[in-house]
Amino acid sequence: MEWNDEAIVLGVRKHGETSVIAEVMTRQRGRHLGLVQGGRSRKMRPILQPGNSVTVTWRARLDEHLGQFKVDGEMMRAARLMESAHGIFALQTLASHLRLLPERDSHTGLYETLAIVLDNLEAPDIAAELVIRFELAMLNELGFGLDLTACAASGSRANLIYVSPKSGRAVSAEAGKPWSDKMLRLPSFLLERDMQRIESASLEDIEEGFDLTRHFFWRHIHGPREIPIPPERESLLKVDKKQIQSR
Repeated sequence: MEWNDEAIVLGVRKHGETSVIAEVMTRQRGRHLGLVQGGRSRKMRPILQPGNSVTVTWRARLDEHLGQFKVDGEMMRAARLMESAHGIFALQTLASHLRLLPERDSHTGLYETLAIVLDNLEAPDIAAELVIRFELAMLNELGFGLDLTACAASGSRANLIYVSPKSGRAVSAEAGKPWSDKMLRLPSFLLERDMQRIESASLEDIEEGFDLTRHFFWRHIHGPREIPIPPERESLLKVDKKQIQSR
């Protein structure tokens, strides 16, 4: 069996003396593992760095086998990502989230979102906003998507400032006022749907966005599975807060 696809490197681990097992997020086939012979060579090590875009050819006798990758570099982002702490923590956070997905399940939208995030990690405020948007997309792919389009109580699309911590639906200022102390805040930037038109978000919005997604990751995924929230995520928020405050 054989197929070719675009992919983004998530990580590698050593296998034997010269090879590695590469973990990639592919456009059409989701998160996938494969053996790269000679993956620890001087030629291949720069290509197999997390965050790089590559093309992969996968070969195996049977579909359920691990198989082998032939990997060619396309966009080498890793060196740029490693220049900043928030680039490193963002990449690690995204990879941790993707490992919640079953291997080999197709998630084309997540692949495209991942590429957008990795291409825009230079500015910490924009990077943080994009990570929050990615987390919302992850929740949706896992079956726990939030509905931020209209008020859960009135159906109104105006003045949405809260999110119900139980239903994950938006709530307007008027409808949510009696329970404001129990509501999650809805950052204003999440009402803008176009990820290609990102503007700098405020520190308050960033903190509220991370609180929002963290709540639902814990409620639906990490809590029931008894696995911790990735520590890199908290490190990312701390670094970004510090850099945004220093602007």
